[in-house]
Amino acid sequence: MLIEKFITYTAKKKNATYLQFFTPETPVVPERQTDLPMLLYVHVPFCEELCPYCSFNRVVFREDLARIYFDALRKEIIMYRDLGYAFNGLYVGGGTPTVLIDELAETIDLIRQIYPIQEISVETNPNHLTESNFQILKESGVNRLSVGVQTFNNDLLKAIERYHKYGSGEEIVDRIRAAQGIFQTLNIDMIFNFPTQTIPILERDLSTLIDLEVDQITYYPLMVSTSTQAVMKRKLGIVNYDRGRSYYNKIVSMLLPRYHHSTAWCFSRAQASIDEYVVNYEEYAGLGSGSIGYLAGSAYANTFDIQEYVAKINRGIMPIAGKKEFSIKERLRYDFLMKLFGMKLDLDHLNTRYRIKIYKHLWPEITFFRLVGGLKKLGNVLVLTERGQYYWVLMMREFFIGVNNFRDFCRAELLGKN
Repeated sequence: MLIEKFITYTAKKKNATYLQFFTPETPVVPERQTDLPMLLYVHVPFCEELCPYCSFNRVVFREDLARIYFDALRKEIIMYRDLGYAFNGLYVGGGTPTVLIDELAETIDLIRQIYPIQEISVETNPNHLTESNFQILKESGVNRLSVGVQTFNNDLLKAIERYHKYGSGEEIVDRIRAAQGIFQTLNIDMIFNFPTQTIPILERDLSTLIDLEVDQITYYPLMVSTSTQAVMKRKLGIVNYDRGRSYYNKIVSMLLPRYHHSTAWCFSRAQASIDEYVVNYEEYAGLGSGSIGYLAGSAYANTFDIQEYVAKINRGIMPIAGKKEFSIKERLRYDFLMKLFGMKLDLDHLNTRYRIKIYKHLWPEITFFRLVGGLKKLGNVLVLTERGQYYWVLMMREFFIGVNNFRDFCRAELLGKN
């Protein structure tokens, strides 16, 4: 437990420095500097209702605004084409990307026309699992559908304000069953360590998933930003991160006989793309209001103001509101975190990519995690041990909490302007 607290504290401190973005004088995207496969992330910030624990950039759905937004989004997609970018994968997140399925289909079709896309992943919610949506998404080339479920427990669904929106656990199961076999990969997003969640509730959720035989399960730890802690406390209670390991151990023990690790918290039956595209892609562009991209060692964030986003795009201006240039050491630490979250890190690959000796910069991190039993070395490849898998869950949890805090800061800035 002491080691876990130290890892959590250190990750929190490091993230606070990494996520200090500045406002660029000229909002430009860095020139492409690699021929490695790149991912296009597209953000759709509209939801029918807003979940209390979510910190992604999202607003309540308005059809008039959403249609204007999708039009601007397609213009931004073309702007990247005109800059010479080529993307191999597409991930559409939100929000709820399927909230206007005709606009989503038109957007995906445009992307497929101008980029050599080989895999397409789209997020959705249980109420959008309909035959008509399945047909449209299949015709648009979507091969992975990721469904936000979080839990099948009705009391917990009510507590997190999803029951009245998406139905009971039993209804959600029926919708998932109807979606089975339609896409190459059907992923179910779940969350562990809600304050009112118990081990028996978690076990029943896991048994339900196993009975459904879904292709892939992503089991996130609850990641509460600073600004949503008060809301969570009022609605659900205080989040106790100390009990996270027992929940994670239960997940691993029940899923691993049937699934394998795609990441430390993603479990797949076969090889498949995943929600954490940062693991499989060295670089990715973030398009849409509130999206974050990572190109040429530079992280950047688009404006969270949807009206400002649309106005800038319509004037031919990149809607970048914040930027962070990473030093070589910061880039290496980022790769160290992300690649090992995918279970292994090829040191030769990093040596070749950066043309430096990795140990020169990362020896404290590598030595520490080998000493505490989190890593083992097979040739020139670092591999997570069983113990290390949970260490990486902790670090990724703190990374995403840090990103959520950054999003909250951007929203606060937006409220200040208005």
